[in-house]
Amino acid sequence: MYHATLQLCGVVFFLYKTEGMSETNVYVTQETFDKMREELQRMKSIDRPAASRAIAEAREKGDLKENAEYDAAKEAQGMLESKIKQLEVAVSNAKIVDTSTIDTSKVTILTKVTITNLATKKTVTYQLVGEKEADLKAGKISASSPIGKGLIGKKIGDTAEVQAPNGVMKFSIDNITI
Repeated sequence: MYHATLQLCGVVFFLYKTEGMSETNVYVTQETFDKMREELQRMKSIDRPAASRAIAEAREKGDLKENAEYDAAKEAQGMLESKIKQLEVAVSNAKIVDTSTIDTSKVTILTKVTITNLATKKTVTYQLVGEKEADLKAGKISASSPIGKGLIGKKIGDTAEVQAPNGVMKFSIDNITI
């Protein structure tokens, strides 16, 4: 069951929690996993020392009570440490997904679905992705969007009814691929 998305280092991670599990798994491709590890290494080896240097430089400028630069540097360091912690958790819970094993018998996150609007007869293909990765021009729609929610779980030949601001839209599911 889809639980949440997490965006770090420009990559969107899909977080899932299955029944009976106490931890949240992050399902990613090998390429995304490698990017996560590279970003974590960069944050620890480059960004963390830079944040420490910024704090030291700001501290040298005088009274810490009235030093906005020091406060900003400390806040930036705190945000960096939070991102590092989130990424460490994501990497430790990562489950690498082979895209060749994604079930294309129904619409799920990361699948591409070809649909036809039954009212206009217009056919389009979308890939369902996380919110932060959605880009309509690139054919990527959020799985949490009204259309995305209406398509999840549908099979080829099914009709998806989507509640849109201008009323109910109906789409036929024509094809599902990776």
